[in-house]
Amino acid sequence: MTVFNFNDKTFSLIENSENGKVNSETIFKYKQKGNLVTAEYYGGTIKYGKIIAHLKNDKLDMLYQCITTENELKAGKAIAEISLTNNNKIKLKLNWEWLENKNERGISEYIEQ
Repeated sequence: MTVFNFNDKTFSLIENSENGKVNSETIFKYKQKGNLVTAEYYGGTIKYGKIIAHLKNDKLDMLYQCITTENELKAGKAIAEISLTNNNKIKLKLNWEWLENKNERGISEYIEQ
């Protein structure tokens, strides 16, 4: 089993569902202490966002919240599947949903910079 280290790692979007809010200009800055993983994100369509997650094996159980450039306050949850690319960069595939509208779900993918 690979032990993943998110501390001081930066991620960017590869792909997002149409109903997602982040775009290719959004940057994610991660920190990690043990199995606690946090991130701040901003840029593009996001003024500011925060993630808190629990790392368990090759998955992150996440809660996130943000305010968009349109002053929309959003919150959601996701399960991120963690993998490594051929050059040992961390890749995340999120199955997410907005908390205020349980029917609004999507998939997004991110890559370590």
